Amino acid sequence: MVGVLIRMRLTITRRHMREGRAALNFWLGSVIGLIAAAVTALLIATAHNSLHGGVTIAAALFAAWTLGWICGPAITGSSDETLQPEQFRLLPLTSRQLAYGLAAAAFVGPAPIVNLIAFGGLVLLAAPIGLGATGIAILGALLQLVFVVLLSRVVVAWLGAAMRSRRGKDLGVLLAALIGLSYYPLNLLISAVGPKLDGDNGGLSVTLRALPSGWAPYAVEAASRGDYLLALLPLLGLALLALALWQAWAVLLERRLTTPAAPAGQIVDTGGGLLDRFIPPTPVGAMVTKELRTWWRDGRRRAALLPLLLIGFVLPIFLSVRSGGSGTIPFSGAFVVWLATMSSTNLYGFDGTAVWQTLVTPGAERADVRGRAYAWLIVVAPVAVLATLILPGALGKAYLYPWALATLPVLLGVGAGSVVFLSTHAAFALPPQGGNPFASSGNPGCTKLLFQLSVGLVQLLATAPVLAILGLGAGLHIPLLQWAAPPVGLVLGGCAAILGIRTATTRLETRGPELLAEVKPR
Repeated sequence: MVGVLIRMRLTITRRHMREGRAALNFWLGSVIGLIAAAVTALLIATAHNSLHGGVTIAAALFAAWTLGWICGPAITGSSDETLQPEQFRLLPLTSRQLAYGLAAAAFVGPAPIVNLIAFGGLVLLAAPIGLGATGIAILGALLQLVFVVLLSRVVVAWLGAAMRSRRGKDLGVLLAALIGLSYYPLNLLISAVGPKLDGDNGGLSVTLRALPSGWAPYAVEAASRGDYLLALLPLLGLALLALALWQAWAVLLERRLTTPAAPAGQIVDTGGGLLDRFIPPTPVGAMVTKELRTWWRDGRRRAALLPLLLIGFVLPIFLSVRSGGSGTIPFSGAFVVWLATMSSTNLYGFDGTAVWQTLVTPGAERADVRGRAYAWLIVVAPVAVLATLILPGALGKAYLYPWALATLPVLLGVGAGSVVFLSTHAAFALPPQGGNPFASSGNPGCTKLLFQLSVGLVQLLATAPVLAILGLGAGLHIPLLQWAAPPVGLVLGGCAAILGIRTATTRLETRGPELLAEVKPR
């Protein structure tokens, strides 16, 4: 069975190397990963003046790569499930047999190879010491790879298991947000202490070695002293920890395959809800209502959006801590919109083949696109506007009000236009709803990240005119000129939203069947 799963994964990987967007995902991600891995290996091998410093640096970099495996699915809202457990539900396999086969298949592909190259820097560090230390380093790098892959699988499976009920979905989204948020303070910590790693002989180096990510480097350090028994102990600990993670993953897989999702319950149309009271009974209003309810009920949409909304609030705080002030906190609303846009560029992919209902309804395309854009604004704008109106005054930085009020409408307008534009021009299929709300069927990966970054870049470029006005007013000390920027921002944001909505409507009207083929789960 293991060989069958590995061959299936290899076949899918070969297809990804040749076909359209999946090929772009594969090659771009592989190139970026190889560069990062080569830099990591080079730093471990050369960026130190002593073996002690090299081991400390290796432990820190191993911790950073481990953190990436844990936080990556939560930050990007996706994880690779090329082989989904539900596809093997009817086979006569126990959960542990399936976990064993899927675990073996998880090590096939570019990501494990890239990480093995990065961890291979430990072998370069140990090579001048001798054959014994080199052997320990090779074994440690392999065990570290097994550890991070299984750890990532367990974290994602645990979040997916937590989100199988309504309350669990809310808790799972919150946990995903907290995991994603943990990346930023830890990254801040690593960047602050990084220059001190080589010469540190105190608590920092001990802490890095005490973490599981530091056990393999510590084993090399012990081998350099000739204490091979002590060197084997942390490697044995890594092996036992990996075994425990595999056992935990098997249990989570069994729960995923045998525990049905909690029923949504009977939905009764009372006709008296808030949405029915405030949203007009028009085609666009019906689409807005449908989208708002979908954003509220769909765990996969919330898993994509809510963690980044929370990160948008917290990220300016960490940036301010790094710079030693509070200059970016008043722009929390702008950060929220910026990140929310990047997480919402596949609206039709979330709906999947339900898009056909729009395509077979005459004249529904215009209302569909407009309703999606308006609903996105209703979800994102209130929080961002409140943060923009409150934070500058609360922090005693009222002079930043023109800056915050001018950039926010531009980001909102560009965001509303971008989410429907990219949802019609760069949609991709998502797997059917299952136990893992972060599953991406192996497709988004680097391509999704590239789309997100391109949207973020467009938003930043669109703010250039208002930033020029604000900068000119600040340079000439003319407050009235600065306050002329918010109306300009409203106009720019409105024009961007109209342009994006019209372009998306035209695309849906003329290429609707092609869009349906793109979002159909494979």
